[in-house]
Amino acid sequence: MHSYDEPVYLISVVASMLDIHPQTLRQYEREGLVEPSRTQGRMRLYSQRDIDRMKLILRLTRQLGVNLAGVDIILQLKEQIDQMQSDIDQLREELSKANRNGSVHSSKALVAKNSYDIIIFED
Repeated sequence: MHSYDEPVYLISVVASMLDIHPQTLRQYEREGLVEPSRTQGRMRLYSQRDIDRMKLILRLTRQLGVNLAGVDIILQLKEQIDQMQSDIDQLREELSKANRNGSVHSSKALVAKNSYDIIIFED
């Protein structure tokens, strides 16, 4: 089994899997929506991550009628949200470690609201 990020699929295989023309995949690459890996002979190789990204692009364009410029913006925002979520998870872990170690003074409060933690520091 291949890893999620390992580039193993040729453009013809991906086009067949997604039921699209290979030229569509080339257009997505020209637009900067997907970046397949290249072999020494310059053949495009796609990973499962690339395929999942293209499935999202196809869903946005076919089902929701979003143009490629809109898709680009949506994908950029999704990446920012994913990064922010990762940062939040990391900060939560650090806070949890600090609380377990007794590093946070008892006069400081932790308030949970929805899925975000708010830390209130009193002077």
